[in-house]
Order: sequence, then structure tokens, then C-alpha cells
Amino acid sequence: MSVPEDIKQWRKTMRTELLAKRAAVSTERHHEWSEIMTGLLVSGFPMLRQMTISFYWPFQGEFDPRYAIRRFRESGAVAALPVVIEKRAPLQFREWWPGVVTSKGVFDLPVPEGTRIVVPQALLIPPVAFDARGYRLGYGGGYFDRTLAAMTPQPLKIGVAFEMSKLETIHPQSYDIPLDFIVTERCIYHNAPAGLEPVGDTERAAELATKMLASRHPATEFSSPPCYGRETGYWKDKPAEA
Repeated sequence: MSVPEDIKQWRKTMRTELLAKRAAVSTERHHEWSEIMTGLLVSGFPMLRQMTISFYWPFQGEFDPRYAIRRFRESGAVAALPVVIEKRAPLQFREWWPGVVTSKGVFDLPVPEGTRIVVPQALLIPPVAFDARGYRLGYGGGYFDRTLAAMTPQPLKIGVAFEMSKLETIHPQSYDIPLDFIVTERCIYHNAPAGLEPVGDTERAAELATKMLASRHPATEFSSPPCYGRETGYWKDKPAEA
């Protein structure tokens, strides 16, 4: 694929097209895909049950991660929401739990008030698009790229997006940071040396994620409990925590 002369304008155009495409997904289809993705997250990344996880409050038709976060929190995980402190600066992460006092942040999304600042070991990130090498197209603010560039060691970076968001390339720039895994309604993708590869089953995804974390945090043991399957039926017709 040839490189556009104006990368910034190309990304803006693709962002607009893909957001419109996502917004056109029916409620029934969105629910169906989200239920599958929740199951893949819970069974494919069991180590998150004992970790500090950054997630996001969904908007503009994004996959809703709150169902998965509830499952992880029930097993001992700490959940956190990203906070924009200032433009062109890394994000801050504040602990979140159901019922915590929040205020309106960027895009009027909730921001925890007065809770402790944490450093997540794993991030659930919602790309507008992702490509064959695991790079993501976001909303254009660059917050996640700046945040990830500043984090040492690197957290486990899990993108969550619908399959329709996949592109051949986003034409990554020097500041773009690829994701480690991407979960869609089709499968879990692992970002291998040759690019994204579908993982055959959730047990294999758990094995790959555990090894990746161990290599980045050599002094910490990350266990991978038995896979419990998709376990999606429990969440059908249940509201997310608010």
C-alpha cells in the first residue's frame, strides 16, 4: 500500500469513516459481539484477576469493558480509569470501583475523585482502528502513545475492537507503539514478530501473555489459572456497573 502524502489528513478521514461505520452497528449485533469479547478477555487473560488494570468508560459505540472488569475485580483485581492531566502529557490512572465519586473529564467521561493514583500492569485500550502489525489508530490526542512511551517496564497492552476496525496498515509513525494483543469478536490476536496472528485457543493466549509479563517483570511471578471457557452466559441481560 502506498503511503499517503498527508498522513494526518488520511488518518482523520479514516477515523471519521470508521467511527461512522461503528456507530451504524445494530444494538443486537453490538451486544452479540461484546458478549463474545468479554468471554475471550476473561478466559484468555486469567492473570488479570490479580493485577491492576486500566480500562476505559465506553462511548461512540466502543466495546464495553465493564463486564470483564467486574469479573476481574471479583477475583481481586484493582481497576483504574485514565485521567487527562494536561495536553501533550502522559495519562494518570486513578483507582475506580462501583459507586466511587466521579467528575466529568474529557468527552464528559467519568473521572474518579480523590482515589489513589496507581500504575497499571495491564491496559485495555480501545482503538478506532488497528492494523496487521498491531498498531492502533486512536482519536488523535496521542495520550496513550505518550503514556506507554513513559512506562517502564511496559504493561500488557490489550486492544479491544470489533473486527470491522482492522486495516492493512495505519501507516505508523515513529511515536506509534504497537499493542501486544487485540481482542475482537472473531478471536484473540497475538502480536508476533511477523505481525498479528490469531491465537488458536484461550489457554494459548494465557500462556503467551504470562510469558510476556514474566519477561518484563522478572522479579514477579504471574500465574495462569485454568481456563474456564468463555463463560458469557452469566452476563446476558445483566447491566454493567455504573
